[in-house]
Amino acid sequence: QVQLVESGGGLVQPGGSLRLSCALSGKIISIYRMGWFRQAPGNQRDLVATITSDNKINYADSVKGRFTISRDGSKNTVSLQMNFMKPEDTALYYCHVIDITYMNYWGQGTQVTVSS
Repeated sequence: QVQLVESGGGLVQPGGSLRLSCALSGKIISIYRMGWFRQAPGNQRDLVATITSDNKINYADSVKGRFTISRDGSKNTVSLQMNFMKPEDTALYYCHVIDITYMNYWGQGTQVTVSS
C-alpha cells in the first residue's frame, strides 16, 4: 500500500519561508512524476509544482520565482521550498505522485497559512 506523508506546514508571516516535504512509503512500480497541489477553502485543487523522474519541472505562474521543487529519487521524496510567501498562498497543500501506469496517489494534506 503506497502512502504519502507530508510535513512542514504551518503559520508564516507574509514574506517568510516554509519548506514542505513528502515521503513515499510502500511498493510502487516506478514513479513518473511527483508534485504539489493546493486547495484553498471554496476553491478547486490547483497545481503548484511538479517534477518528473527525468527532472522536468513545471510551476504554476503564481509561484514562479518564489517556490522551488526538488526530489530525491533514491529516497522517493519530494520537497517544496516556498519563499516570499503571500497571504494568497494560504491553502491545504497536497503531495501527489503518478506512477508509470498513471496510477495517482495523494497525501492527506498539510495546512499552510500566511498571515501577520
